[in-house]
Amino acid sequence: MHEIIISQDEQNNKIVALVENGKLVEKYEEKVEGQRLEGNIYLGKVENVLMGMQAAFVDIGAEKNTFIHIKDVIPKISNETGNKHETLSKYDIKNYIRPNMPILVQVKRDSTNKKGARVSTHISLSGRFIVLMPNTEFITVSKKIEKETEKKRLLEIAKQNLPKGYGAIIRTSAQGKPEELIKQDIQRVVIGYQEILNRVEILKENPQFEPSLLYQNDGIVGKILTDIVDQDLIRIVTNHSQIQSYVKQFLSDTGLTSKVKLELKNEDILQMYEIEKQLEKANNRKIWLKCGGFITIDKTEALTAIDVNSGKYVGTKDLEQTVYTVNKEASIEIAKQLRLRDIGGIIIIDYIDMEKKETKQKVLETLEEALKKDRSKTQVVGFTPLDLLEMTRKHMCSND
Repeated sequence: MHEIIISQDEQNNKIVALVENGKLVEKYEEKVEGQRLEGNIYLGKVENVLMGMQAAFVDIGAEKNTFIHIKDVIPKISNETGNKHETLSKYDIKNYIRPNMPILVQVKRDSTNKKGARVSTHISLSGRFIVLMPNTEFITVSKKIEKETEKKRLLEIAKQNLPKGYGAIIRTSAQGKPEELIKQDIQRVVIGYQEILNRVEILKENPQFEPSLLYQNDGIVGKILTDIVDQDLIRIVTNHSQIQSYVKQFLSDTGLTSKVKLELKNEDILQMYEIEKQLEKANNRKIWLKCGGFITIDKTEALTAIDVNSGKYVGTKDLEQTVYTVNKEASIEIAKQLRLRDIGGIIIIDYIDMEKKETKQKVLETLEEALKKDRSKTQVVGFTPLDLLEMTRKHMCSND
């Protein structure tokens, strides 16, 4: 059973905590001075085209110009890998965009202190049951939906209700839901996108148009509610009346007012389930394991490195069994920490050296099983020649 705790301070900074059976499993922060642009859709203006890089800078009205690459301009070749494996050298960016032209883009990655945001012409709009992808014909089903009969049912519903020229990803939340509900969700998101296009046409009529925000993400609260509302959510608690009103309207719109309990508490709600203490631990570099071993987590600009250490644990049998015990427990904890800290990108895990292939395989299976609880997309690549475990994870929400 899931509960969502939403705390807002006097400066309007928010902390959203997802609690599972009393344990903090995910936490997200949204600060006023660091509002997320990710997900926002703009009619931008191309500033300059970098021929040698097959890229361009786009003005969206933000402090820094955004960056777009040719692979995010040409149509998607694959819904699974996008244009990752496409031969980009056969395309010429000047055939697609030119300076001062208007361009409809969506922010895919927020800006950092050093770089502007990354944008794409590949637009996606999230609904409760689907993610709409205009200008594609791809329709796919969440990999977490495993029953073939259910996959076929959902694919058929999407095919019958999506207008021509629209693709979609059918979300896990659609599993078992009535066709009528899914149909309504598709129609709502399609109408939303068509309204964006209508605004684009009006803005383009003005030759001196300025970059404009056409669609704003719902913020951290809206995103988490959309993602979690259909996953055994039983209660939402907040300390702010404005958030209470927003959530109340959200539950009403989704027809879940009677199923999800909404509470307003005028107290420090982060004391519930000792969330504040759990949040403090989530910022520690070193995390102790029950067996006496520990892991350390170090984030760099390029990747996240996780090191597994035996610590105080000396085992009771042979060395291989001792190593396996620590590595197994570390795998479960690593999966928890990736989700809790919303760590994304390339992740390298340096396990304690294992001699036997069978031991490595069992540790790998333990990690993959533990990652199944993660709502985000993960990919375990495997052990490298240097015996480092390589994997990737997609950010759920990010201000990085």
